[in-house]
Amino acid sequence: MKIIKYISLILIILTTSLASAQITFEAKVSKKKLGINERLRVDFEMNKDGDNFNPPDFVGFNIVGGPNQAVSTSWMNGKRSYKKTYSYFLSPKQRGTFNIKQASIEIDGEIYKTSPQNIVVTAAVDRPNDDNNPETIADNNIHLVAEVSNGNPYLNEAITVVYKLYVSPDTGVSNWREIDNPRYNDFWSQSIDIKSLTVQNGTYKGADYRYVVLRKTVLYPQKTGKLEIEPLSLDVTIEVPTNRRDIFGGRLMAKVHKTISAGNRTIDVKPLPLEGKPEDFTGAVGDFQFNVITSKSELNASESLQARVEVKGNGNLKLFELPKLSLPSSLEVYEPEHGENVTTNLSGMQGSISDSYTIVPQYKGKYPIPSISFSYFDVKTESYKRISSGEIVLNVLEGPTNTTNSDNNIASTNNLKQPVVVNNEQFAFIKTDANLTSIKPNHFFKTTGFWTGLLLPLLAIPLAIIIRKKKQERDADITGNRVRKADKLAKRYLSEAKKALGKKEAFYVALEKALHNYLKAKLRIETSEFTKDKIEDILITRQVDSEIVSEFLAILQNCELARFTPITQVEMQQDYDKAAKTISAIDKQIK
Repeated sequence: MKIIKYISLILIILTTSLASAQITFEAKVSKKKLGINERLRVDFEMNKDGDNFNPPDFVGFNIVGGPNQAVSTSWMNGKRSYKKTYSYFLSPKQRGTFNIKQASIEIDGEIYKTSPQNIVVTAAVDRPNDDNNPETIADNNIHLVAEVSNGNPYLNEAITVVYKLYVSPDTGVSNWREIDNPRYNDFWSQSIDIKSLTVQNGTYKGADYRYVVLRKTVLYPQKTGKLEIEPLSLDVTIEVPTNRRDIFGGRLMAKVHKTISAGNRTIDVKPLPLEGKPEDFTGAVGDFQFNVITSKSELNASESLQARVEVKGNGNLKLFELPKLSLPSSLEVYEPEHGENVTTNLSGMQGSISDSYTIVPQYKGKYPIPSISFSYFDVKTESYKRISSGEIVLNVLEGPTNTTNSDNNIASTNNLKQPVVVNNEQFAFIKTDANLTSIKPNHFFKTTGFWTGLLLPLLAIPLAIIIRKKKQERDADITGNRVRKADKLAKRYLSEAKKALGKKEAFYVALEKALHNYLKAKLRIETSEFTKDKIEDILITRQVDSEIVSEFLAILQNCELARFTPITQVEMQQDYDKAAKTISAIDKQIK
């Protein structure tokens, strides 16, 4: 009987040891059902340390905190217990049922996975209106505001949007990040860099607050009617005071994670008046000066000069076309070179744009450059204005004279020389090829061809070895091959767009089609069925850098807007180069 008791005791000890040595790895969620305005905590716990932790894709949620790691070790009755936890804090993007998939980790060479978790997201839930609740305190003491300079501008008139974060004096912000950037559909937009955040004192709804300016953006509406400015959303960590105090009597602070939004803003854009609208109006809105300037007024034939058509001032400088010079045909004129010296601040675009023409006269004489005019809409007087350049006369002092009286050329000539007509067959009677043949026989032995044929195979062997070695090095260069393949792929998809450069409508249709065809081929999806947000989610999921994704979406948006706005060939070339660079970058990064 004693032997049986000892055996039973040993079995119990072994069973307990095996049970204590069992490895566990599980996912725990703070709640299975939550409102869209609430947070979810997900913990991944293990009882033994491991490597290569791989969290799931939290589809339908934004990660607002984490991963935070916590490790605890304890001893009880001589036994050691260990626990390691990876914690994530999530905020839902929308209502619905979502599945948090498996996480995995490697422990002692084995892969362990958690069980999937189903989460139901409902409409926003009411929180108890408790003045001592940190959530309530945070709601009442922090505000994100979008201040719009003009809610009723004209088409192409500049407005500014300034995003300010207001915080009450008793509340603090320890961390924040943007989780939803506004997309300015139907606007030309330019963000103004803020070098550093400066805390300033101000008022919000009559109460004293501190505030920081987070973002400044200049917008030029490209459509009339009611246009929506999407909200900026932030995830903020807020420190709010509580009723508890420390041993020195100081009030203790509680940290609250909160998502705040500036809200949508509606802009009612007025169309430009039709009354008094000039025929040559190309969309310029602002306050401008106009000049046509030549680098010289006197020169000799075959010398060159520069004629610069320039508009400077304050307004939508990048969004209209300059008038074209009209010159006599006796003046050789090259395609103008477009230049921009434009800065953007809170009052809009300022500076100058110009088209520089290189002109080369062929004959001596006097040539007038006719007056040209530039029209724009002045928002201050709410009327159209026209500026004329005045006529410029070029005096060509020396050179051949023109026998015609066209092109307003007032020089005359008595040139009676007859042109020499060249006949290509005037020396046809002289035979230049005798067709002689050698009377000596030609032997192949010891000739140059003989030695070449003999030695060439011997020389080809080391050459083939070198070529093969170079090929192996090139094949081994994975990164280089991927770069070359990506560049080749970008050029192939953009070939049609390159052919249409200079034709605005055809170019941007071809460019947009090329971008969609690339995604269709690379991701094997019908991109016409997806929104830009869906494309963005897919690319980021495929590990493409968020900055590259933003550039890709910006080019897509530019393709939509460019069809309705004046675009120069220089801007088309820039958009083409950006598209090629972005496709190449995506192809290098995509997994």
